[in-house]
Amino acid sequence: MDIRFSGVSKVFYPDITALEDVYLEIPKGEFVYLVGPTGSGKTTLLRCITREVAPTRGQITVGSFSLRKISRVDLSIFRRDIGIIFQDFCLLPHLNVFENVAFVLEVLGAPSREVKERTGEILDQVNLWRRRFLYPPQLSGGEQQRVAVARAIVNSPSVLLADEPTGNLDLHTAEEIMQLIMSINALGTTVIMATHNQYLVDAFRQRVIGIRSGRVVRDEKRGRYNLDGEL
Repeated sequence: MDIRFSGVSKVFYPDITALEDVYLEIPKGEFVYLVGPTGSGKTTLLRCITREVAPTRGQITVGSFSLRKISRVDLSIFRRDIGIIFQDFCLLPHLNVFENVAFVLEVLGAPSREVKERTGEILDQVNLWRRRFLYPPQLSGGEQQRVAVARAIVNSPSVLLADEPTGNLDLHTAEEIMQLIMSINALGTTVIMATHNQYLVDAFRQRVIGIRSGRVVRDEKRGRYNLDGEL
């Protein structure tokens, strides 16, 4: 799905401006990095796309959905087409790997046979089939993040949002997760990734949107983490 921000601002009580007059167009199938200092507004922008927060001003459209005044029913339908990866994995510790991924499809009411087949396919894709009966505490950080990726894509979302997905990982493991996310994008999924990882942004060159104090300050095709000459 394509994504459009038209003059979007978000002000939290009492007077904290998280986003200010943001205009963005992200075509279907694009890969975008969101970069900027902590507190710049990256996570708020992602939360606006999932409609966890509503904009104070402006309009947001994702595909055919207008998020400013979306109904509860349409919001439920819309969110089924959004996958989310978090920095801290957010796995259910009492469920094993297979159950953590299958849970998404079960909530959506998929038939049990489809749940079993689709979950198996995704675990094989992220190279975790042999670890399917282990529980999150028994996995490494990289394995837990691969479970989180599998859970985010098991329902074949049109948009994948990643909020610092490599923040808790070593460089080698971060590269593996990045390769996995890139392969998902190559299949046509729109990916928006908020990150502070300069190495990955510079190594896997894609569109870079810089945010500072809630404003979009740059937008570059195949950009780097920093502008030339910027520290």
